[in-house]
Amino acid sequence: MKISKLRALFTDEEQGGVAFKHLTRKREIIGLLDTQEECTIPEIAQNLNISIPTATSLVTELLEEGIIEDCGKIDSIAGRPANHYGLLSDACYFLGMDVRDKYINIGLLDFKKNLTHTDMEIPFELENTSQSLNRLIEILQNFLNGPQVKEKNIFSICINLTGRINTTNGYSFSFFHFSEEPLALYIENKVGIKVFLENDSRAMAYGEFHKGVVKNEKNVLFINIDTGLGLGILIDGKVYYGKSGFSGEFGHIPLFDNEIICHCGKKGCLETEASGRALLRMFNQKIQEGSVSSIFSSGGKLETITIQDIIEGARQDDVLCIELISKIGYNLGRGLAVLINLYNPELVILGGSLTATGDYLYLTTKIALNKYSLSLINSDSKLSISRLKEKAGILGSALIARNRTLSFY
Repeated sequence: MKISKLRALFTDEEQGGVAFKHLTRKREIIGLLDTQEECTIPEIAQNLNISIPTATSLVTELLEEGIIEDCGKIDSIAGRPANHYGLLSDACYFLGMDVRDKYINIGLLDFKKNLTHTDMEIPFELENTSQSLNRLIEILQNFLNGPQVKEKNIFSICINLTGRINTTNGYSFSFFHFSEEPLALYIENKVGIKVFLENDSRAMAYGEFHKGVVKNEKNVLFINIDTGLGLGILIDGKVYYGKSGFSGEFGHIPLFDNEIICHCGKKGCLETEASGRALLRMFNQKIQEGSVSSIFSSGGKLETITIQDIIEGARQDDVLCIELISKIGYNLGRGLAVLINLYNPELVILGGSLTATGDYLYLTTKIALNKYSLSLINSDSKLSISRLKEKAGILGSALIARNRTLSFY
């Protein structure tokens, strides 16, 4: 019942006259409580420029529909204590799914934007095959049917994928493009819940912008250093998508004069020298040249070594792993210098799996950034590590699902 009432409030169906005005005011109350968290009826009336009797009637309806709740009385300096009202946490939920190369993270977000349940690092192989897509859908369905989620009112889902995503029509141009049907619609038909698609780096950035280290900054860059290299951009407080929705292809700046072919098909991309994929290639090359590493102490073989193994090696003070992570950081700093000079941002956030190496990555990134960017510009830009870390993607995608479904923004 609760979700049907909410859905009716946020449909695009045309309504006219008194009914539409009534619906619009209820949306405005939900939007106000979303930003202010709690309000009294006089505060609602004042903010919406309506009478107190009208505000009282609207609040009563929203209470009866199970969309908002009475948060109790709060003492006032003058007069009687007033009742405060806020969104009801379990009125509806939104699901974020963050798809990585080797695993999937899923999280459930309540109506008040709190993560209530997560399932992290579910084994998965991201490949452009029908088998991989079927496995993705199976993981999603298993989560939806789990005991902690099954009875929840799931309003919508957002799935993060690497590569080029058309967020408007739900197409992926990098994975699972087997038919003319949009990928989002295909998955939606399988699970029976509205599905959106988003680029993974942009979703991580969105989570960090809204729930991470960003405070009052309005111009922010988020760098996703994972298997590849991605970028999320916040300009004047708004996420920047670009004309076709493909902004943020930071990893494909042609910065290096090398003969390494990037997975995009071109040579010399920043990603070929500053990403998890580059780290793995460098490690393999060093071992083949005779370097040694403690990560083989448990009997592992070169062909089975993963990016995560090298990251863990650096955290365990393996000299070769530290050396290569530092090199990746320095190369990354060169690329960041380009962005600093172009955007002059207030804050640059480093996120993604490689940031788990801490100062080994951060310090060399900072050194190269200072060396190659204009000092007058970089002195205004703070460099920080993601606060949300592995949860940035699921939180960001769940928030995107929420905001695209609830049209009061």
